[in-house]
Amino acid sequence: MDSQTTTYRTGDRERVLDLTEDCASFVAGRGDGLLHVFVPHATAGIAILETGAGSDDDLLAALRDLLPADDRWRHRHGSPGHGRSHVMPALVPPYATVPVLDGRLALGTWQSICLVDLNVDNPEREVRLSFLAG
Repeated sequence: MDSQTTTYRTGDRERVLDLTEDCASFVAGRGDGLLHVFVPHATAGIAILETGAGSDDDLLAALRDLLPADDRWRHRHGSPGHGRSHVMPALVPPYATVPVLDGRLALGTWQSICLVDLNVDNPEREVRLSFLAG
């Protein structure tokens, strides 16, 4: 297995960050196998969804509805509602695995690999890409 870790700046706002190009570059020329994408943070996740047509904003809106940034959370350090960021990985897991065929991601036409970050207190995230040859 071959792995690399990259740091991404997500800033001080909720964010869906498209990682597809970086993932495609990582697997290019590697043949068949699996790409595993993992974010080693308790408050971020990896999602496969359409981006650029509003679905990324829709995901953030749905997470705001499901996990409001208010004072209901027992995990209370950080900005108001920070505890919801610790619950989010149960809904948007911190990993995804994608087939790779002939060095190319086997994603559907509109699918993108995205980092989902609701934690406005942590402006940088690490993402580990791992390739397991077939």
